Amino acid sequence: MKFKAFFTEDGIALLDKREALGGHDFSSADPNLSLSTPQFVEHLTRVAPSWFLPAMDKVGRVCHVYLTPTHAMLLHNLLGPTGTGPDGGGPQCVAQFAKDLLFREYSVSSRNGNRVAFAVDVALLHRALRSALAVHAQSPAAGDASAAIQVKLVNKLPAGSRSASPFLTFETKGARSAVVQDVPISRPLSRSDVERLQAALDSAQELPQTLVQVPDLPQLQSLVDRLKNVGDLLTVAVTQYGDLHLHVATSLVTVGSEFRKLRILGVRATAPVGDQNLSASTRTDMAIERGEALSVQVNMKHLAKSLQCHLAKPDCTFYGIAPGGACLTVIFQYFIPGTRLTDKSISFYCRLPDGCVLGADVIVDGANADGHEEIDEEPQPVIPEVP
Repeated sequence: MKFKAFFTEDGIALLDKREALGGHDFSSADPNLSLSTPQFVEHLTRVAPSWFLPAMDKVGRVCHVYLTPTHAMLLHNLLGPTGTGPDGGGPQCVAQFAKDLLFREYSVSSRNGNRVAFAVDVALLHRALRSALAVHAQSPAAGDASAAIQVKLVNKLPAGSRSASPFLTFETKGARSAVVQDVPISRPLSRSDVERLQAALDSAQELPQTLVQVPDLPQLQSLVDRLKNVGDLLTVAVTQYGDLHLHVATSLVTVGSEFRKLRILGVRATAPVGDQNLSASTRTDMAIERGEALSVQVNMKHLAKSLQCHLAKPDCTFYGIAPGGACLTVIFQYFIPGTRLTDKSISFYCRLPDGCVLGADVIVDGANADGHEEIDEEPQPVIPEVP
């Protein structure tokens, strides 16, 4: 099993396209701002593609890195409560990137159809990437191949240990220093667990029939922060009229909020004229009876974690409910800079299970590089301590 790749400047630019440079938003049409300017490249090496990692860290401490011949992914909780780490039973989260978005000279090989997956501590991965970028920023020719940040899988013998352990290694060269950082990872997943991950991803491609665009996430987070003081379960309803209804109910009180006439993707319907003067809860109940709405109860903590994904700076966010109210699907959409066209090289979404189902998570069924050592494909979902 082998993996080796180099981060590209263009990959960093695309991943960090929503950062501002010198007071300018480079997603706007600014004739004085070019992707090829030295100032822009310097900015990119400082901010890095690391803003997905803080979002994933809010969802759970441990995630899986999943590498295929075409994509690189960060996956949280797709293996359910039996997955690696203490966060089993929470929301599922998937961040998927086309390999050319992040890397050049990308090479991954294994006996599992050239697919590699392993668990890693998100905070350690984030720290290593930020350190690599700090060294990379010292380079006078950051765009040169020799100055690129290299990442690869290796087996090394930690100090004081008698057996080798797997690491994800970052190698960076700056103007005054060269740094090698080893991030401890689990043993690569077994063939059966890799198949489970792939099955989960394949199954999750099926979208809810109706999606509504929600208000900006910080505003929604403020609402959830108020509602979580009332109860632990939040009822979410999505109608084909473009309405999003959120409420918490206890034996003493029901508190909620409704957003109406939101943008709709997928199946839509026209709201009956006679419903306009009814209360929000009555209108929602009637829409559910007509088969023009779905509802699901989600754990308030799970929803709060998904809202932290605003750190990844999506252009817009959609909510939808799976058939039968199995889960709430949260989809984060990204546009190609300077356009309103969907950037299909990035896929980022969360799935929040029905909080009434025993409190359990919904399990979604779902060329060789030279110079680095092969890693045995043994399942061992334990992340070693940093030596």
